[in-house]
Amino acid sequence: MDLVRIRTIADVIHNEGFRRLAKPLRRVATGAVIKNPCAGRYVGDLSELYETGAALGKLLGETAVAQLVGDPHSYGKAAIVGASGELEHAAALLHPSLGAPLREAVGGGRAIIPSAKKSGGPGTTIDVPLHHKDEMYLRSHFDAIAFYIDDAPAPDEIVVIVAVTDGGRPHARVGGLKLSDIERKDDQT
Repeated sequence: MDLVRIRTIADVIHNEGFRRLAKPLRRVATGAVIKNPCAGRYVGDLSELYETGAALGKLLGETAVAQLVGDPHSYGKAAIVGASGELEHAAALLHPSLGAPLREAVGGGRAIIPSAKKSGGPGTTIDVPLHHKDEMYLRSHFDAIAFYIDDAPAPDEIVVIVAVTDGGRPHARVGGLKLSDIERKDDQT
């Protein structure tokens, strides 16, 4: 992997919806800019990107989780491919191998890791979707965090992002499962 740089943002919410939170919510996104080894050409075998995805899952997952105050609740992943790449390059980074090391970093992860991918140039913003790490139907944790790097990706780069939180949306009240409902389900796989 040809790593160019890493950027981490931490969004700490103290007050939302005209009401103070009992405990501040931290939403963290960490993104790595890497050179795209497949830029500018068609590559049939993308397994090199699978290995890079695994390394980034570990690096970005551990970096993001270290910024949390409480235990990890939610996670998500995303990628922005520069103009000389293709969306399949983002898919190869995000899907086959990034998940297992990210799940290890958050201490679990029985639920699918939501993802987003797009093509763009420097400063492209992407909303990284978030779900609860162990129950994807926990509505209180459906969220997203915006991420961008002002000068990336260049045409031959890819930005790969991992996002985590230490709680659900502030003052969530749209029904469905509650956090206490899923903590009792030890038999989920």
